[in-house]
Parts: sequence; C-alpha cells; structure tokens
Amino acid sequence: MPKIEVNEEIFYELAGRSGGWKSRDEFEEILTCAKAELDEDSDKSLPAGERTLKIELNDTNRPDLWGTAGCARQLRLYNGGKRPEYGFFSQPGSVKKTARKVKVLESVKKVRPFLTGFVASGKTISDPLLRDMIQTQEKLAWNFGRKRRTISMGIYRISLVKWPIIYKGVDPNTVSFVPLQWDCPLTMSEILKQHPKGKEYAFILENEPVHPLLTDSQGFILSYPPIINSNDIGAVQVGDSEVFIELTGSDMPSLSLATSIVACDLADNGFTIEPVEVEYEFDTPFGKSMVTPYYFQEPVFCSLSRVEKFLGEKLSADDCVRALTRMGVKAEKADDAERGQNGKKEPGVRAWPPEYRNDFLHSADIAEDVMIGRSLASFKPQRPSDATIGRLLPVTLFSRQVKENFIGLGYQEMIYNYLGSRKDLVENMRAKGDKTIRIFNPMTENYEYVRDSVLASLMSSESISGRSAYPHKIFEVGKIARLDDSENYRSATRQYAGFLHAGTDANFNTTAGELQTLFYYLSREYEVEESDDPRFIPGRAAAILYGGKSVGVFGEIHPEVLENWGVTVPCTAGEIDLDALV
Repeated sequence: MPKIEVNEEIFYELAGRSGGWKSRDEFEEILTCAKAELDEDSDKSLPAGERTLKIELNDTNRPDLWGTAGCARQLRLYNGGKRPEYGFFSQPGSVKKTARKVKVLESVKKVRPFLTGFVASGKTISDPLLRDMIQTQEKLAWNFGRKRRTISMGIYRISLVKWPIIYKGVDPNTVSFVPLQWDCPLTMSEILKQHPKGKEYAFILENEPVHPLLTDSQGFILSYPPIINSNDIGAVQVGDSEVFIELTGSDMPSLSLATSIVACDLADNGFTIEPVEVEYEFDTPFGKSMVTPYYFQEPVFCSLSRVEKFLGEKLSADDCVRALTRMGVKAEKADDAERGQNGKKEPGVRAWPPEYRNDFLHSADIAEDVMIGRSLASFKPQRPSDATIGRLLPVTLFSRQVKENFIGLGYQEMIYNYLGSRKDLVENMRAKGDKTIRIFNPMTENYEYVRDSVLASLMSSESISGRSAYPHKIFEVGKIARLDDSENYRSATRQYAGFLHAGTDANFNTTAGELQTLFYYLSREYEVEESDDPRFIPGRAAAILYGGKSVGVFGEIHPEVLENWGVTVPCTAGEIDLDALV
C-alpha cells in the first residue's frame, strides 16, 4: 500500500488543526476516515517545522490521498470543514478562457498520445513544499501510472518557457539535450542507455521508433516524457513562484484525474491555478480541444434501500447527504433508478464525485462513503440473531468431486492467480477480449485484467515446462469472471474447471474419451457440437452442451497459440462451467 511522508506542521495546518490532535490515539482514529493509519510518529525532539509524519494509505482507489494536501483535506472535511470550490475546472459545455496553449502533434499519437497541464503561481515554493510536490509526482506516476507507463508528470520554471508549448514525436537518434542531473548533451537513445532514469524507465520506449518530446515555441526542450526533464527548464528550485505542470500518458481519464489531483492539492496550498488549453491534431476521448484541469466525472445515484442493505440500518436521505458532505462529496436527495434496476425509481441520494476523485463506479461506493462519513462508531453492534450450522455450498462439493475425477484420470492439480495481463489472457490466446474485465487502476500491467478463462493459466505453466518429461496433464478448478450487462454489477463470476494435456499423444479423440469418462462419473449427460473457438484448430474443437446449453469447450490448441506461448508439442485442452452442471 502507498506510504507518504508529510511535514507535520504543514499537514496539521492544512487539516485545520494547527496544533495537531490532543493525543496519538485521537489522531489515529481520525485517520480512519481516509482509510489511513499512522505508520511512524514524528520525532518530537526536532523543531516543529522539521518534523515528519509517515502515513500508510490502505486504499489504492483514492490516489487523491497520496499527498500532504489531499490527505489533510479529507481530515479537514470530516471534522466539519467547508468543501472547497475549485473554480478553475472546465467541464462539458463550459470552457474556461486561457492564454496558455499546448499543441499536440499527430506524430506523437502512436507512442504516448495524451497531455494535460496547468500553471500554478502566486506562492513561493519552500523546501518542504517542493519535496511534497516531488513525492506526489512519484506516487502518482509509480503507483497510479504503472511505473510511468500510463502517467508521468513534469514541473517546469515558467519564466524560461515561450508559449505555445509543442508536444510531438521525434526520431530518438536525432535529438539531443542535457538531461536533469547531467552535465553534457545526450541523444534520447543515449539517455535510455546512460542516464540512471533513462535506464530505469527504458522499458517504456526502447522498442518504439518514435519517442515523445516536449518543447516550447522556440524549440527549447522541456522534457523527454516520461523519462527525464531537461536540465535547463525542467529544474524547479526552492524560491520559484510560477511553474508549469504537465502530465503525459496513454489513458486520458486517468491522466485527467491525476491532473485534477495535483491542481487541487496546489490550490489548497495557496497557489492560483491557471488552466491550459490543449489542442490536438487528432481525436481524443474528450475531443480535439480541451482546457485542463477538466471535470469529466458523472453523478451516481444510490437508493436508500441499497444503503440499508449494505449498512444494516435504515437511514434517511438527509442522513446520507450529511455523511457524504463530511467526505467532501456534493449530494442531494433524489428519486431515481439505480443502474441495472430496469428503470424502477426509488428514493435515495445523487452524488457528484469531487474533482479529485473518480472512484464512484457503483452505488456501493456511495454507501461506503455514507458509512465512513457517519463513522463506524455510530453503528450499534449487534449480536447474530440466527443460529446456523456451517456447511459447504453444493458447487464446492461438486468441485471436489470434479477434482477427484481429474486426479483419477492422471491430471495434476494447479492453482493460479485470477488476475493477469492482456497479453496473456487475450493476445496470446487469440481471443477477442470483449468480455474480459479490465481493472480501472491496476498496480501493475501483469495484474490488469480478471481472467475470463482457465486456459491461459494452464498455458502459462506449459510454457515453462518444456524440459520436463512428457506427457504433461494439468488441471485447475477455480473462478473466472466476464462482463455481463444482465448482472447488477455488470459482471458474472463462475466456477470453472480447466484441463490441458501436452505431449505427442495429445489429440482430440483422447481428450474426448477422457471427457466422456469424467461426465460418466459425475452422473451427467452431455452432447457435443462443432465449435469455432479461435483458441483451437478449426474442425478439431467441440462445444460441450448440457441441457441444450453450451457449458464448455474442448479441442486441440491452435498452432498460433502454441507459438505465442513458446510451446513446442501438441496440446489439447478444455474448460467446463461447473455452476451450470450443479
């Protein structure tokens, strides 16, 4: 989980408690409203302005809390502070006027297409503030931006910049400049091989023919996103009072949210925020021209019945609005229908996420903020009223029976993660990926998607088993999830059994025989029909039908899939929806 270090004096002041809290216990209790805890208290022997608090955040859905101002803001609001108004935001249908412009050229579209930014002025940057700005920059880029792959941030001394700023793609072997913390010019390709930051983040761009470059209107280089700033314009110092902040990346909503977080943090610190107009030579999710910071979040409705279901207590709409206000959320009473409820209107609350948040994906997120805003201590503890005897679910008992039968057929059981990368789950399997669930804010691209099939997991094991004696027969019984608009949460989780046979004796007929044996011992009748599943060889794959409905598939793995995984022997595989058989 993210950890931040904050200057105690600045943090307490921004939280509306200049003298701090009466005791450490009281401070730790109030931190729970930000899903945070005190990791290490400050050294009280140091002068007040030099003390540092270490705070651990327990929620990766709230990147707005990963800085001094953001975390302090949540504590201030929870204690009754007024919700800040950020008048510098543009939103659909309302565009702020600005003289600062950035032009994004077509040449950068294929490598790192999006840029946002703003100007912060009116306050002298102190040493603690500069350290906090750098910390926020690194936390957002590393955690939320997946090691700068989808989000990176640069800060520049605006007095040295000639507008408009140009963001373009260039040949990395033809452009050179002096990077930050370096004393001689290097080409962009040389930076990736020689500069410490270049070597650290070379994996993002080293295989790209065109690399992104940020310059001012006279051609002076600001930075080489997302690798390193220039040593001339990109070296912000203590005492500067006007800076340009830009963020580049490959995901526009995440980039816009990160921009909003940084802008709100600096506004809370006393800076004046001046928006910047970004003109694109190509289409983006927010159009060809946008003024940033940009408010793009949509309101979310939560019914009172949903709140009662989640929290176990009946609350009025006024109670919910008051609780949400303590969380910094603008809310109002409303009668509306929740998403997925077929238009049925109910009394509840409509909430607008603050400019620095975008974690309201479902009405459950509103109910959670109601719970935190009201405080957990306000809910009366209750003893269980029903005496029950624990027992296993039918699908669990059936799954155990399936496992025993696979072991009897000579298969070895495997256990895998339910998360994976798009390359493994979609591209390597020749799948469409239209039903694959993508995590909104993954910590790493290796765990960015929820698997919608067991077969990719089995192939990952076979890809590193080439030196083991054949045949290889492995299986797993576990969960998969797929997008499903008919479900309330727009996804369906199912219990699946997947199996794979690798070796020279692996063929369709052998697997069909084993499948027949499995269903015989499970006391289930089934049928098969030809399948066009792209993961298998055409004409050598069959869908498994139970009760007239498809519950699985099996066949010989397609040669392209084998090549993608580096497997050199024939493989047969299949998977079965066990929930459908119970």
